[in-house]
Amino acid sequence: MALTAAAVEGASSPDLSIVVPLFNEEESIAALIARVVAAMAHYPGTWNLFLVDDGSTDATLLKAREAARLHTAEIRLVEMQRNFGQTAAMQAGIDLADGHLIATMDGDLQNDPADIPRMVETLEARQLDLLVGWRKNRKDGLFLRKVPSWCANYLIGKITGVKLHDYGCSLKIYRSAVIKQVQLIGEMHRFIPAWVAVVVPSSRIGEVPVNHQARQFGQSKYGISRAFRVILDLLSVLFFMRYKARPGHFFGSLGLGCGAISGLILLYLAVDKFIFGSDIGTRPLLLIGVMLFLSSLQLITTGILAEMLARTYFQSDQSASYIIRDVTRVSP
Repeated sequence: MALTAAAVEGASSPDLSIVVPLFNEEESIAALIARVVAAMAHYPGTWNLFLVDDGSTDATLLKAREAARLHTAEIRLVEMQRNFGQTAAMQAGIDLADGHLIATMDGDLQNDPADIPRMVETLEARQLDLLVGWRKNRKDGLFLRKVPSWCANYLIGKITGVKLHDYGCSLKIYRSAVIKQVQLIGEMHRFIPAWVAVVVPSSRIGEVPVNHQARQFGQSKYGISRAFRVILDLLSVLFFMRYKARPGHFFGSLGLGCGAISGLILLYLAVDKFIFGSDIGTRPLLLIGVMLFLSSLQLITTGILAEMLARTYFQSDQSASYIIRDVTRVSP
């Protein structure tokens, strides 16, 4: 009996694709490839490796090609046209990955690829759609890395409702069919579990402790300044998780709140003037009441317009947040 095109495609797809975004990791790339190949040597299924060079300005791409030729594993190099950021590089790798499962990890040797087979087993055993690594014994600086991360993890969990110990760990295992429903933009890679929770129940998202190594080469691409970006991104996540399909409720609630306060202020001033005969023309409270009333009208109107725009949201521009120059298969 002839196989359908979908069946043929499914038969040729590997069980697992590993996606690694890279930016200026020339010193670690050879060791990274060797460790991934060694870690997956006894993996029972088929797998491939996608190395996404995010516009590196050093010899990362050149050394990746040289190191990949030393192995027989299927390794694909994805060259971005310029530096688009870690989120865009990760999205590019996920879009190109053809495995039934997709693993992501950093390219700085701090994530241990030996955890991947164990995480795959855990994901299948617990029937999860996303398994997040938890750097329980994190080898990073206390005040510049750990403390901001603890605060961010608490805030993200509190606001999104997805309770995890370590949102920032790049070592994750996804079901391809699920993660490909999520479009990552900006710097939203930190909030992937929250975005996944939009398309699947949070009960299908889990975590497991993983190994974490101290950085051996170069320096971190992130500093304390990222804490402010996390707060701004978190507000965006909160809005899209709760109000993407009904933005009118968000703006309408603010508008009604301003209108209610304005109504109380103006009612108080009206009673003060017409019953007690007070002069209210120069009182700042009158200006506040009028401004709140106007703000209420603007917010409610904005909510109506947002509802109209939301109807065409999914038909809007679907262009990717990155441009790929070339994809090269350097190993069979």
